[in-house]
Amino acid sequence: MAAEVGQFALILAFVLALVQSGAPLWGAWRGEPVLMALGRSAAVLQGGFVILAFGCLAASYVACDFSVALVAEHSNSQQPLAYRFAATWGSHEGSMLLWVLILGVYGAAVSLFGGTLRETLQARVLGVQGLIGVAFLGFLIFTSNPFLRLSPVPLEGTELNPLLQDPGLVSHPPLLYLGYVGFSVAFAFAVAALLEGRVDAAWARWVRPWVLAAWVPLTCGITLGSLWAYYELGWGGWWFWDPVENASLMPWLLGTALLHSALVLERRGALVSWTILLAILTFSLSLVGTFLVRSGILTSVHAFAVDPRRGVYILGIIAVTTGAALGLYAWRAPSLRTGALFAPLSREGGITLNNLFLVTLATVVFLGTFSPVFIELIGSDKISVGPPYYARTFAPLAIPLLALVVFGPMLNWKRDALVTVFRRVRIPAAVAAAAMLLGLVTVGWKGVVAALAVGLAAWLVAGAAAIPIRRWWAGRANLSRSIRTTPPAVLGLSLAHAGLGLLLLGVTGVTAWHSDKVLTMRPG
Repeated sequence: MAAEVGQFALILAFVLALVQSGAPLWGAWRGEPVLMALGRSAAVLQGGFVILAFGCLAASYVACDFSVALVAEHSNSQQPLAYRFAATWGSHEGSMLLWVLILGVYGAAVSLFGGTLRETLQARVLGVQGLIGVAFLGFLIFTSNPFLRLSPVPLEGTELNPLLQDPGLVSHPPLLYLGYVGFSVAFAFAVAALLEGRVDAAWARWVRPWVLAAWVPLTCGITLGSLWAYYELGWGGWWFWDPVENASLMPWLLGTALLHSALVLERRGALVSWTILLAILTFSLSLVGTFLVRSGILTSVHAFAVDPRRGVYILGIIAVTTGAALGLYAWRAPSLRTGALFAPLSREGGITLNNLFLVTLATVVFLGTFSPVFIELIGSDKISVGPPYYARTFAPLAIPLLALVVFGPMLNWKRDALVTVFRRVRIPAAVAAAAMLLGLVTVGWKGVVAALAVGLAAWLVAGAAAIPIRRWWAGRANLSRSIRTTPPAVLGLSLAHAGLGLLLLGVTGVTAWHSDKVLTMRPG
């Protein structure tokens, strides 16, 4: 019975997505409050029905209902309860149901918590979310139905892929999808702004928290995925440059750029068109990741399906979604206000430079991931792109970006003076120099590159610590109050930048001081 209820709930969610995609957009265009309210209700109801459908599939797994084909193919009664539940998203169909579940929840959240938005802007955001829901619910219902029945019913199911029987399955995919799908909200805000031809303070205040809400779980998901691959697959190192892992890195890089540019837009009203373009491209690359694991065009341990027909459907969604959004951008972006002016040496200028590096890094990863496919399509040659390519292209761009990270928060908005900036970073620079000298003394001149990297890591950590310390020093007359009133955003910024320093330290250690031992093993 649960499977039939879940199937019916998916169909109702699809119908509601059709309503959500049409009513609010038409209502915003015609100025009809009733239609816009209908869109809000449809978003909430759609989210509710998708939750019901997901709950029905999860209940089938937990109860070992092997009459459901998906349960019989990816679970058995001997699996621990946690893995039976996590197997809900351990297949192509189940993972797509998780995808639309998160999309429905995000849409309902925009409806429920978007009361301070302009009614027309909220309606257009929900309409765009509804269109995405129509595409993916249609894909799920018509090509990847998770509720198909088996007859006769097997007494026992087959085993879930042993590689997936790991605690990582419980947390890694949901976190990644919270990031991938979360960027759909930023995408919807961008398209809604283009439709309205207007970007204001309300738009900026609303879009940045949604970007952060997607970026944080995506970061956690990538981290857990790296850990899982380290001990489960024996990849070692710090990043294996697997195509599907790269597919999560690309939206993370652009999402990081979007997070910074949205801050400039919120605080200074600058980088308007650039922020909208980043929102479009970030979600487009999230869709590319969904395509890669289902198309079969790239070989990876992460692939859910190798059915080209499914891949073509998702490729069509990417083409229509991205193509329509970029076409709208080309038409409407020139008419948007350009925003506040700023000097090259300013916080806005620093964030702009940060964005250029991040976008270039994402482009490098994109070319490395897809160039084998492009070359195979235009000829008969097959090539493999691995770590040497990224060592020669990614690292030379990442190092100056990391060196510039400390300067950004030390710069004033609008304009600054070079002498003043260097005075603010003198303590982090001294800490970095001391760490580099200590590294040289420890490893000698043969390890000069590693010593420089250790110094850069210390530069990042010390620069991150200097952000709140500088604020506390200014309020040292009442230090306890100054610490208590430190905005969480300042502490978050400091922790994020310090995390980059720790990451670089780990990368340096693994790269410079790893050791390999090749042995001939015998029983015993």
